[in-house]
Amino acid sequence: MPTGCEFPKIQVFESVPSTADFESGVELTNFPAVFRGCASHWDASSKWNPFNNGLDYLEERAGSVEVDAMFSRTAPIFNGDIRSHERVSLPFSDFIRLCKQHMRSKGDGSCVDAKSADLTPMPEDHVPGQIYLAQFPILNDEKEEKVQLKILRQDIQTPTLLGAKSLSSVNFWMNSAQARSSTHYDPHHNLLCVVSGRKKVVLWPPSASPSLYLMPIYGEASNHSSVGLENPNLSDYPRAEHSLKQSQEVTLNAGDGVFIPEGWFHQVDSDELTIAVNFWWQSNIVSNMPEHMDSYYLRRITRRLIDREMSLLVSKPSSTDLKQQSEHTDQSHIGMADGGNDNSGNGSTKKGLGTLREKMSLHDLDPSASQALHELISLVHDHVNAVATSKGLQHTSPSCSDPASESDNSKILVNVLSCLEDDRVAHILWNLEASRLKDVLLAMALYFPRTLEALILHMLSPIAAEVLTQKFDEIDQQTGEEDRNQFFREFYGAFDDESAAMDIILSRKEAFAFQAFKNVLDKYLGVNIASPTTNI
Repeated sequence: MPTGCEFPKIQVFESVPSTADFESGVELTNFPAVFRGCASHWDASSKWNPFNNGLDYLEERAGSVEVDAMFSRTAPIFNGDIRSHERVSLPFSDFIRLCKQHMRSKGDGSCVDAKSADLTPMPEDHVPGQIYLAQFPILNDEKEEKVQLKILRQDIQTPTLLGAKSLSSVNFWMNSAQARSSTHYDPHHNLLCVVSGRKKVVLWPPSASPSLYLMPIYGEASNHSSVGLENPNLSDYPRAEHSLKQSQEVTLNAGDGVFIPEGWFHQVDSDELTIAVNFWWQSNIVSNMPEHMDSYYLRRITRRLIDREMSLLVSKPSSTDLKQQSEHTDQSHIGMADGGNDNSGNGSTKKGLGTLREKMSLHDLDPSASQALHELISLVHDHVNAVATSKGLQHTSPSCSDPASESDNSKILVNVLSCLEDDRVAHILWNLEASRLKDVLLAMALYFPRTLEALILHMLSPIAAEVLTQKFDEIDQQTGEEDRNQFFREFYGAFDDESAAMDIILSRKEAFAFQAFKNVLDKYLGVNIASPTTNI
């Protein structure tokens, strides 16, 4: 894997490991591995070889079997979406004859299409390069009556590394011309063995699903990616830019096999006339997971993905960005913090603030806290002036009952911010150490309660609310019980309605968590949902 990725390079075994070594050293890690020559001893290696009369052998052994060949409208790519391909039933002998014709066409440079052959009628717009016999069962533990190619089972052996595993199915794969499967994952462990030809397999860990844009979970191709890896449209699929950085590529020649664990994404490119067999079996995790625990594990996994997404959204901005934005702060409002206040005659007597004010001076603030206080006051005043201008008013001081708050809240809900750098208030809060932010908020509660009220009620975006509550948690951890209780009394005491302030912080924090939930559904399940209708 490219340098900097979290996963080590896929291990290649030049000799086949024992069953015990495979189970403990490979399968248990749920990480892919390549096994050179694990299928080279099969009878199929010689008997099925197209360049050694293998096609004649296959036609003789199973020519009368009716098979479903896959025809793709996007050949040589075979997408998982059933709308992009169709299944056409034909005798296996016809498929073999079509392969022979394709071999001849490659030999003399001519092109022979399906219409020119005396075969079962096929769609006129298809040519041999668009045909693929994919996932045709040789063995199936649930649908034994549908295993038409079981006559070929005697030519292959279960690789020794699989021991006595209970196999879900064994499948036959054969393409007449170059073919590529769309990127997908399977719900079983998979050992893919090449009998003849060559395959290139590109693999991604399950964690790469955000960059692969999965099909919707409720669709027929929910385990497939919806984006092509070559020249993806980054305007429609911006996360796809990272997909190749998360991938690894292995090449399998005749006799080689690759272990593809459940949930690992893979794209398979097959050379001309490549034949392969794969073995599927259920992992211990799935087979031992009791059904009555499904809902619990679903909630635990979803919560973990949401927490991870929230951490990605709340990423600390660079100091350079902060410096640049700070230089653009409107300095005209800083004088207010130096001497004036917006207490309106109430702050000095409210809940004993006079005593605390005597202990705390604006001039004693740490420089970083003082700068943050100035910037927050400036942002609030800019917002107030903008609202006043839009309403044609001379002055306004937002409060809980201000009709403008409903409009502001609606805009905030619709525009849940995608990252920390997009929100100046969140930016400032996040950049402050918890102890410095505590001083800033106390200063606002003591000297500028109406400004603090406007900041929380009208300017606190969902991501800023998440940052604020994270800082509150840090203050809890760093402060003794008495000081902690005093801080929250003074902070919430600055509001005319303490419950409204608490509710808006929690509601917008929940709106942020909901945005993370939406992102998780989009990235991992391919599902897009609308935001809930709520007051925040």
